[in-house]
Amino acid sequence: MSGIAVVFVVFILVLIILFKSLCIVPQASAYIVEELGKYKTTLSAGLNLMIPFFDRVVKKVSLKEQVADFEPQPVITKDNVTMMVDSVVFFQVFNAELFTYGVERPIAAIENLSATTLRNIIGSMTLDETLTSRDNINAQITAILDDATDKWGIKVSRVEVKNIQPPRSIQDAMEKQMRAEREKREAILTAEGKKQSAITLAEGEKQAAILRAEAVKEQRIREAEGEAEALLAVQRARAEGIRLINESHPSMQYLQLKSYETAEKMADGQATKIIVPSEIANLSGTLAALAETVHTQPAQVHQQPVRSPQGAQQVKRDPAGKPQVQKSGIIDRLMSED
Repeated sequence: MSGIAVVFVVFILVLIILFKSLCIVPQASAYIVEELGKYKTTLSAGLNLMIPFFDRVVKKVSLKEQVADFEPQPVITKDNVTMMVDSVVFFQVFNAELFTYGVERPIAAIENLSATTLRNIIGSMTLDETLTSRDNINAQITAILDDATDKWGIKVSRVEVKNIQPPRSIQDAMEKQMRAEREKREAILTAEGKKQSAITLAEGEKQAAILRAEAVKEQRIREAEGEAEALLAVQRARAEGIRLINESHPSMQYLQLKSYETAEKMADGQATKIIVPSEIANLSGTLAALAETVHTQPAQVHQQPVRSPQGAQQVKRDPAGKPQVQKSGIIDRLMSED
């Protein structure tokens, strides 16, 4: 029984030694190993062997990129405005040994370094520059922190100013200024809109006036062309009529009759004087009879008895005993003379 117990104890000791000599490191991690209190090596990810009871893991370091969100810090600007500024630092450990032995409490060291750097940068800027130059502030802080943390085995990849909170009085003044600027832009845009509207209306009225003038011009041109064409048509018709009359060789009686008809139309029952064409001036008594006829409207003569020696009718008897009416009108007198 004693031999079995010894073998069992030895087996247990071997298991303990094997367990102590094996070390499994997760991915993106590094273990700092010390041998009898002195730095020995840095174990990387995977299965690693150590000397039991002599080697021990003193620090487990994450190699992932980490985010440190710091509390707001009071900062005074160049124009003596105190405001609260908080920042976020993105960093990554690239050397676990330096991170372990380079500085005590490295996160606190980064926080303090970030606060002092932020005060230094913003202290050289005015409030307006601070509010409008975040990218510049971030770049300067990142460069300064990255350079300072190299000896700690830390790589600062990015620093962001998360929030800038001015005093309440400054916020009220900024809100009033912003409101005034918006009202100013609103007034400018309203004025520009009215100006464009007036210009558009004026342009529309101008175009309408031009179109109306062009329409009147076109109408008058068309009317003039129509009247000209009508006159030409009338003159052509008259010329064609005259040509046809000339071709038909009218008699003198027809021409004289047309002359008298024209004279009657010219008098129209109202004229007291007319001008007789020279072609009929050789007819005896024509001018006096025509003037008398136009001046005193001639009485209708339709087989009435003779009223005077110079009346309009005289009744005679034909050889068969039937009465004959002798016409003494102007046209009949001329026709009888012919």
